[in-house]
Amino acid sequence: MELENLTIASLRNKLIQGEFSAAELTKEYIKSIHENDESIGAFLEVFEETAKVNAEEIDARILKGEELPPLAGVPLAIKDNLLIKGTRTTAASHILESYDASYDATVTEKLRSAGAVFLGKTNLDEFAMGASTEHSAFGVTKNPYDTERVAGGSSGGSAAAVAAQMALGAIGSDTGGSIRQPAAFCGVVGMKPTYGAVSRSGLIAMASSLDQIGPLGKTVEDVAILYDAIRGKDPYDATSVETDPVRIFNLERVKKFTVGVPKEYFIDGLHEEVQRGVEEAITKLKTLGVKFKEISLPHTRYAISTYYIVMPAEVSSNLARFDGIRYARSPHISRTHADLTRKYAENDERIPRDSANPRWSALWEIYFRQRGREFGAEVRRRILLGTFVLSSGYYDAYYTKAQKVRQLIARDFSEAFKEVDVVLAPVTPTPAFKIGEKSDDPLAMYLADVFTAPVNLAGLPSISIPVKKYKIGEKTLPIAFQLIGKHFHENDILSIGGWYEKE
Repeated sequence: MELENLTIASLRNKLIQGEFSAAELTKEYIKSIHENDESIGAFLEVFEETAKVNAEEIDARILKGEELPPLAGVPLAIKDNLLIKGTRTTAASHILESYDASYDATVTEKLRSAGAVFLGKTNLDEFAMGASTEHSAFGVTKNPYDTERVAGGSSGGSAAAVAAQMALGAIGSDTGGSIRQPAAFCGVVGMKPTYGAVSRSGLIAMASSLDQIGPLGKTVEDVAILYDAIRGKDPYDATSVETDPVRIFNLERVKKFTVGVPKEYFIDGLHEEVQRGVEEAITKLKTLGVKFKEISLPHTRYAISTYYIVMPAEVSSNLARFDGIRYARSPHISRTHADLTRKYAENDERIPRDSANPRWSALWEIYFRQRGREFGAEVRRRILLGTFVLSSGYYDAYYTKAQKVRQLIARDFSEAFKEVDVVLAPVTPTPAFKIGEKSDDPLAMYLADVFTAPVNLAGLPSISIPVKKYKIGEKTLPIAFQLIGKHFHENDILSIGGWYEKE
């Protein structure tokens, strides 16, 4: 079975025509995971038996001649910050290492109803905080094109699984570029929908005003199919809204578009191959009759600073629930305060020797042993930064000012969209960098989001599309561009992307 040439769009007819069964396809993907994932590290858990059972149920429906749901038999990988009832959901953190989800995320419920087969949960930066999947508590995910390089983050496991033929499609989350950046690094398509287009119910929250769930796939059409299955209003998410059905491949409509190219996105430090790749995409779209216009997004220069104030502030609030009690990893947390004090007072110098107040000692133990040790360094950094910018005396100086700048960034896009229909820009300043290259320099890592974070601050839809590959030594690395659309105009970016890909 040639997994490399299989797409979600072509799968349905192949199943109906009997070229192979859903069970056979699932077994082939599980085999691929066993053969390839040891060197990639995309999966945290594989649902081998459950996946086979679900695939056999699809085969039974085919034999009965029943109408098949839209994703019948499609083997998917799910990022491990999305709940699947009865399965472990860790967000790649030790603090949730023993947590089993008690309900389905709305997205996973919709995918299951659509007939998808869940292959397993994929790796990510801990609590989705990172741009390289180096910050997972359970190991680094490597780039299938060059295992010395990162897969991107935080949805690196999902992108790598699709790129390495270990899943036909995947679901990730995007807070500042966490779908589009790994998609670009791994040479697959990834889309961040408009904020509110997809329910966030059942997503372990990082920054609630920025988080958005979205699909990854081999083609724009596959991503469109996945997005169509998960979009829509949800009573469990008050920010969600109903959206239009997906329609792409309307060439006459695409020819009427004007695409904006922001001059602020072509900056010093942009890798020459990235710039060349974006220019090639522009040239190709021009041959389809698409018009281009230079635009200005003047507040782009403040986007990273703004993002790294707003996001940590929301992280500080959202991660307060992981207090070492309700999601405790260690079983001894259920003991009495006095028991805790006796157990650790002699062994841990950080715990006060206050026998008259064992409750204080127990609280100290809970925070330092649970939150202090089980959260990784990057998570602790962002919690501390967020707590600082929300603190008395600094709230107005940092957080309030950042929210005002956020509005200016959103206004820049609104003004630009009066003149153009879609914006085209690079996804990342560089191709995939080497593992460890930026892990000791948080600022350098944060700058990887320079072209993606503005989209999240404005709540817009955006899609990353591969444009070329370039040789570096004996390896080839993917290069991508992104299309940014107006609010709830996913059809616009999918249509242009679909025609670019098809032609």
